[in-house]
Amino acid sequence: MITPHTRRRRGRTLATAALAAAALTLSGCAPAEDETPVLTWYTNPDDGGQATIAAECTDAAQGRYAIQTSMLPNEASAQREQLTRRLAAGDTSMDIMSLDPPFVPELAEPGFLAPVPQQLQDHAKQNTLEGALAGATWKDELVAVPFWANTQLLWYRKSVAEKAGLDMSKPVTWDQLMDAAAEQDKHLGVQGARAESMTVWLNSLVVGGGDRILANPEAPAEQVQTTLDSEAGKKAAEIIGRIGDEGLGGPGLPTQRENEAMLQFQGEKGSFMVNWPFVWAATNASVEDGSLPSDLPEDIGWTTYPRTDADREAAPPLGGINLGVGAKSEHQAEAWDAISCITTKQHQADYFVTNGNPPANPAAYEDERIKDAYPMADEIRDSLDIAAPRPQTPYYNEVSTAIQQRYAPPGSVDPATTPAKASEFIEKVLRGERLL
Repeated sequence: MITPHTRRRRGRTLATAALAAAALTLSGCAPAEDETPVLTWYTNPDDGGQATIAAECTDAAQGRYAIQTSMLPNEASAQREQLTRRLAAGDTSMDIMSLDPPFVPELAEPGFLAPVPQQLQDHAKQNTLEGALAGATWKDELVAVPFWANTQLLWYRKSVAEKAGLDMSKPVTWDQLMDAAAEQDKHLGVQGARAESMTVWLNSLVVGGGDRILANPEAPAEQVQTTLDSEAGKKAAEIIGRIGDEGLGGPGLPTQRENEAMLQFQGEKGSFMVNWPFVWAATNASVEDGSLPSDLPEDIGWTTYPRTDADREAAPPLGGINLGVGAKSEHQAEAWDAISCITTKQHQADYFVTNGNPPANPAAYEDERIKDAYPMADEIRDSLDIAAPRPQTPYYNEVSTAIQQRYAPPGSVDPATTPAKASEFIEKVLRGERLL
């Protein structure tokens, strides 16, 4: 388990000159004007921040290359499908790709990703938060470069926490939150839909309990073993099941995702919620347009993700985007040079301020604009240092889909039976004995 202190301060700054030299080494001499390579960057949907960075890095390249963006579908599963198909077909236009961390092993294992140059590896390892770095690694090798990272915080209504007698300056457990919500007839903001958010929730509960969903994630499919029927797995099922069975997640829990959880948290039944940082900007925007009470933000606090086990550090979810280069790209040197520009501390800070996506580089959090816009930036940064990636396996899609089918709706989860049945189901799916 990664701790927030042991490896956090291992020399995270390299000289700017060194990075510039690395970029020149990667790019080589500028081509003739009529031979300028045009790199395609397949981006995840955003508010235009990646296109802006692409234009800035095109200008910085001074004619050595230009970057055009091509937006991927909204759904992560559709992004995965498009990227996988193109890479498997040997598409030479896959110059730069925005990759969701769970899908990195699936693309790295068959050799679809070009090797990250050593100088970029060294820079990333020295300038990336631990959780984000883990999400870009496969078989102990950095196979993509972290661009931005994301994690969930525990958001709480100060009035509810105070009435429950909880000291939110100290770690709190899921048991404490469930008890507080039950005693005050409030609702917990969790994501209970049959969606990727269920795997995100379950994984953090299991890792927070001292285990992980897959015992040997790097093994061939027929040899993968699950650990959901462990003590940590049963505790995770107990938490999910209780929230569903007792109605602590609210009436909409079976279809509730991140946005619905936020809306519930903002209402009269709001108490505690696990969710991504977007909720802060969204809440303030609703206050400004008059759709929420003006004093609501004053009643909202935030802290680290709740603990599964009172004696173990929490394992907040890890999200974000890593940048990879296709193995068949005809402009790999230029693509890596462009990535060194895209992922600068300045661009990561800009992207957080304009698009709400937190930096993977801890130094970017020193930007005063970030501190002004996101007063919880320190908690986000620290949470990303202890964040837990979802199961890192080439078969992630199968594993996640199987989890969603067995753990949703939350009210159907029984700690005495669900973990064992889910483990058996996942293993049979991976062996080809069951269908999803």
